[in-house]
Amino acid sequence: MATGGNNLIDRLQAEHAAVAERLPSAAHAGARRAALAQLVADGLPDNREENWRYANLRALGRASFVSPDVANAVTTQELPPPLPGFDRYVFVDGRLAAGLSADTTGDVSSGIAGRPMRSTDAAAAREARFALVSDAFAVDGLSLGLPGRNDAIKSAARRQIEVLFVATADASAGSSYPRLAIDLAAGGELQLVERHISVGTAAALVNGRIDIELARDATLDHVRLQQLGARCTLIETLAARLATNAQYRLHCIANGAAASRSTLHVSLEGQGARHELTAGCVASGNQTLDTYAVVDHAAPGAMTRELFRGIATGRGRVAFNGKMIVRKNAHGADSQQMLKGLLAGPEAEIDLRPQLEIYTDDVRASHGATTGKLDDAMLFYLLSRGIEREMAHSLLKWAFIEEVLVGIKPESLRRSLEAELAGQFKDIAALDGLLGGAK
Repeated sequence: MATGGNNLIDRLQAEHAAVAERLPSAAHAGARRAALAQLVADGLPDNREENWRYANLRALGRASFVSPDVANAVTTQELPPPLPGFDRYVFVDGRLAAGLSADTTGDVSSGIAGRPMRSTDAAAAREARFALVSDAFAVDGLSLGLPGRNDAIKSAARRQIEVLFVATADASAGSSYPRLAIDLAAGGELQLVERHISVGTAAALVNGRIDIELARDATLDHVRLQQLGARCTLIETLAARLATNAQYRLHCIANGAAASRSTLHVSLEGQGARHELTAGCVASGNQTLDTYAVVDHAAPGAMTRELFRGIATGRGRVAFNGKMIVRKNAHGADSQQMLKGLLAGPEAEIDLRPQLEIYTDDVRASHGATTGKLDDAMLFYLLSRGIEREMAHSLLKWAFIEEVLVGIKPESLRRSLEAELAGQFKDIAALDGLLGGAK
């Protein structure tokens, strides 16, 4: 379904003109105008474009692009329990909730986080057009400028930070713009948990923008959880650039929202840079969960490991388009990709598309994609042991998705996520032993 093309751009321009003088930070006015001009020139994506044909963008037709004037009040009791040892920062409808957050001092600051999207790849820039909407309208964000081992002032301790983005406002009242900018200095280490949730039942429109720079030998362990309410729509753009020997381990789990589209672009710009992407989606009802992930190997010895598991039940739709690019100078690059989908409903849909673009002979690359239904032989085995059919279905789905959950840390977070996913399988009692009693 198309998003309205010129009509949307016209409305976007009109809404921006109405609030431009009230948007914070005069220093960003030029960047906002530049983002708007680029949107006018390029337009917004719609389903006629190949990489967007599975995305559900219907919410754009009724949404306001302007950020809500005031964030709704949220209490601690409405949020997940804090993670032990983590500094927590909470944003409500795109604005920092200072009373629920750690202090933003020193290497952590709030404000218009991020920098103009930059890419030498025209195709990657085109996929990041919704980030331009955020650049034009966002009012707040979080910047993490963390030191590394060579910083004489700060210690080299591994930082642990949780960022919680909460949506409460209906899309007709305004859009939420979560923004996060991470600059990790040479040798620095960060464990980051990023969560997107809802409070209330509003049909929120969330447009996230994450920008990551990892310097030489830096390590980022990043867990991203999309747990928005059943009427919400999420559109997000993540761009990461890795220098020599930097490591970026990214864990993405999505089981919320009526519709979500994640655009990920990771550029391995330094020799020996390594990226691990482990992702899982569970779509039920009428959910549409779509991911487009590009990893660009642009330096010798760059390495990628990509694992995806998706389950679609009911009329749910899961799409994962994983593209690996190996540049001419990326000698000795090593790329492995494995995508698997499980159809667990007669009207469910899964589309998996591994892609390779290789411009050098000195490379190791493998990829595969499979989509199937529940294993009939295993189902028969469980039924023959007296296990009820619905419980057997739950056990088989759990065995399929568990592979992308085992590496999530801290353990308390993994346990709560397992319990939530098990609840989606409609027979959590069958999984009590596997979950260790988590509820």
